[in-house]
Amino acid sequence: MLEAGVHGGPGFVSIVGAGPGPVDLMTLRALDRLQRAEVVVHDRLITPEVLALIPETALRLYVGKALGHHSVPQEEIHAQLVQHARLGQRVVRLKGGDPFVFGRGGEEVQALQAAGIAFEVVPGVTAASGCAATAGIPLTHRELASSCVFLPGHLADDKAPTDWAALARPGQTRVFYMGVQRLAQIAHRLIAHGLSPRTPAAIVHDGARATQTVIATALIDLVARAPAYGARPGLLIIGETVQLSPQYHAD
Repeated sequence: MLEAGVHGGPGFVSIVGAGPGPVDLMTLRALDRLQRAEVVVHDRLITPEVLALIPETALRLYVGKALGHHSVPQEEIHAQLVQHARLGQRVVRLKGGDPFVFGRGGEEVQALQAAGIAFEVVPGVTAASGCAATAGIPLTHRELASSCVFLPGHLADDKAPTDWAALARPGQTRVFYMGVQRLAQIAHRLIAHGLSPRTPAAIVHDGARATQTVIATALIDLVARAPAYGARPGLLIIGETVQLSPQYHAD
């Protein structure tokens, strides 16, 4: 299928999840697509170790996003994918985690479909499972959590209606992507809708990487102890399973 990317013929786009950072948490398929790429369009959180796997002959295009600053608008990313594929190139859209979990991979698929470009999606280890596993936090546990929900942190200040009462119910693990900056607002809304302030919660910075740090304690204490928001990627996990982490310490 990838042989379509020969110059002069139709190109092909692989939307690839690179996982949470370490090279050995990439899938074999992701590694194969990356090493055969002619163009790589990559995000901000791709580690240097993963970027080192890109062929020297490949064109690298950085399109990273940070809170409040997008180096390239999403529509321009779509245009670049389409442009290079129409030149007959093998294009890899390289994303941290999994492309379909808060990665805007669905929007890029829609753009490729609209342009008639052949593509595939290569799944990756998403931050929720990668960070939770390396922090010793099960996302589900027979006696503590029968469900897990992934949420964007901006729900805390979004005008769109959110069922906070449902999120405050017991028996679930809540994982907030981009939630560290809004920890106080998220905690306030959950507690206001019935969640115990003593519910175990954790912040995992640089999850699955050598620089990983974990703060795990009661939610109300986590709000007081959390460091100031910075550039390091972080994940907020709230639920009873957090107490199983070796790093968990309730005051």
